[in-house]
Amino acid sequence: MVQQADSESIVREIKRRARKKYTSEEKIRIVLEGFRGEEGIAEICRREGIHANMYYKWRKEFLEAGKKRLQGDTIREASSIEVVDLKKENDQIKRLVAELSLKNRVLKKSLNGFESLPDGRQAINFWHSHV
Repeated sequence: MVQQADSESIVREIKRRARKKYTSEEKIRIVLEGFRGEEGIAEICRREGIHANMYYKWRKEFLEAGKKRLQGDTIREASSIEVVDLKKENDQIKRLVAELSLKNRVLKKSLNGFESLPDGRQAINFWHSHV
């Protein structure tokens, strides 16, 4: 009995590893064949070696993707070149913000060295003018 369980698990593992991986182009081709209606879904699935549930899953994903695209959902994955460029630009912007923040802080401190005169003019307070 233990040997039978072991052999069943070995056969299951072999079948799992032997499953074909379908590309997106192959999935689209199979789904479109089903839409054409020239053959029954069961016949297409048998010929392609897939379960009918897999066909219906692919069809649902295909229709959902088309629906999103037609609704104007244009979100896509960025290419690696775009990601690298965006990271460089982001770093440049961060450095610029840091530099401007530092200059702003220095200017604020230097303005503390000015005192208003009674007539509204600014006079330099020499005690606070060092930056």
